Amino acid sequence: MVNTVGSYENKYWNKKWIPIKQSLVLSLRQKALIIGSLLGDGTMRLGKNARNANFKVEHGLMQRKYVEWKYQILKPLVFTKPKISYRYKENGEKYAKSWWFRTIRHPLLTEIYKKFYKGKGHRNGRKIISEDIKNDLNPFVLAVWIMDDGSYSKKRVDISTYSFSLPEINILRRYLKECFNIQTRYYRDRNKGYRIYCNQQETEKLIKIIRPYIIPSMMYKIGFRNPVTTRSLHKPCAK
Repeated sequence: MVNTVGSYENKYWNKKWIPIKQSLVLSLRQKALIIGSLLGDGTMRLGKNARNANFKVEHGLMQRKYVEWKYQILKPLVFTKPKISYRYKENGEKYAKSWWFRTIRHPLLTEIYKKFYKGKGHRNGRKIISEDIKNDLNPFVLAVWIMDDGSYSKKRVDISTYSFSLPEINILRRYLKECFNIQTRYYRDRNKGYRIYCNQQETEKLIKIIRPYIIPSMMYKIGFRNPVTTRSLHKPCAK
C-alpha cells in the first residue's frame, strides 16, 4: 500500500518538477525509513517561506554505506546524490565532516513533519514524540532507529535520546513494551540528556527482532559483523 500524491500540485513548484512530483508516492518502506530516522538522527525542515517540508539524512564519514542505503530507498524523492559535507577549522583549513542528502519538498513529507514538529515554534523547532507514534512502529522502524542512534557495549544496547524530553522518552519506552515486549530503562548522561537502555536479556530479545533488517555495515550496532537476509516489512504495532 502507498500514499498517492493525487492533486498535490501547487503553483510554487518549478515547472520541470511538476510531472515528477505529481507522480510521487510514498511507500510503506520509505515512510518507515523516515520515521525510524526521525527517532534517530534524521531531521525535517520547513523553510521560512516554504509550504512543504523536506527530509535530511546526514551521517559520519565512516557510515557512507548506510547513507547510500537510505538514498537507494528514498531515491525517487531525491534529485541530488549523497555528497560530502565540509567544515572549516579555526585556521581556515577545510575538512570533510559527513555524508548527506536531502529530499525534495512535498506535501506527503509535510504530513510526517506535522507529527514530529508541533505547537509553538513548530517550524524547524525540536523534534517531539507524541502518543500516535505507536501507529507507525514496526521492526523495520525500530531497526533504523537503532542503526541511527543505538550502540552496543557489554552485551547490551542503549539508545541516544538526548533530543527528547523525559515524558517523551517514557512514551517510547511504553510502546517498546506494548509493541515488542521489550522492557527498557533510562539514565541521565551528564548534562547531555537521557539515554534508553536494555539489560542483557532484553537486548537479546531486541536483537532477535531487528537483526533481519540491519544492513551489513551497521551490524556492529548490535554486536555482530555478519550479514543476514532482510525480511519484508512487518505490520505496524497494533492500534
